[in-house]
Amino acid sequence: MEKVANSIIKRPQAELIIPDYRYERKFFISELTKDEVESLVRLHPAWFSEIYNQRFVNNIYFDSLNLTNYLDNIEGSTQRTKYRIRWYGDLFGNIEKPILELKIKEGLLGTKESYPLSSFNLDDTFDSQTITDIINKSDIPEIIKTKLKYSNPIILNRYSRKYFQSINENYRITIDTNLSFYRISSCNNTFLNKMIDKNNIILELKYNQDMDNGANYIVNCFPFRLTKSSKYVSGIESLYL
Repeated sequence: MEKVANSIIKRPQAELIIPDYRYERKFFISELTKDEVESLVRLHPAWFSEIYNQRFVNNIYFDSLNLTNYLDNIEGSTQRTKYRIRWYGDLFGNIEKPILELKIKEGLLGTKESYPLSSFNLDDTFDSQTITDIINKSDIPEIIKTKLKYSNPIILNRYSRKYFQSINENYRITIDTNLSFYRISSCNNTFLNKMIDKNNIILELKYNQDMDNGANYIVNCFPFRLTKSSKYVSGIESLYL
């Protein structure tokens, strides 16, 4: 089948399929411990087991001066794109193999575009010019470079992530703990303006569109409810508002 970017292909019974998009359902959990949440995942009837190694995920989020991305999320915009730089491992120092990600949302569906970036140092010399230099010397489409000219790095975010997969490999779960948020300024970043959240947990269920019929079974076996949760929004509200 010919792939058409951002197109919607009609299927029987009016099912809508957007190529390369998947569902991402989140649970924001504050009443259980990390061990309790992991136990519920491992004891789930879908037989989830851990895959990959636990690791730290680090992100630098971008937004406009008037916080357009934040407001789009709060107002429930069904179509939005979020820009971030992601890497794994150490938070500060020499950042190797960073990736620019475009997190694209269409209602409850999401996808990502990823572009490798040049390495850089994240320390007290980091400023907006550092980001400009990284973007300019990386192999990124010009239209994305242009959009980033009107955005600024605004939040540095870090958390520990574990990965699980159902026995039929149709559903994946991630568990994020030890969340931290740092405010980013255009210059003179000491990263002392921060918020640490060791109590709350974010569980995310991810699956392809054709697996949506079985998702209710997965969700209903958990004693917590689906919720709208964004680490970026949490960071903005903790450090800016």
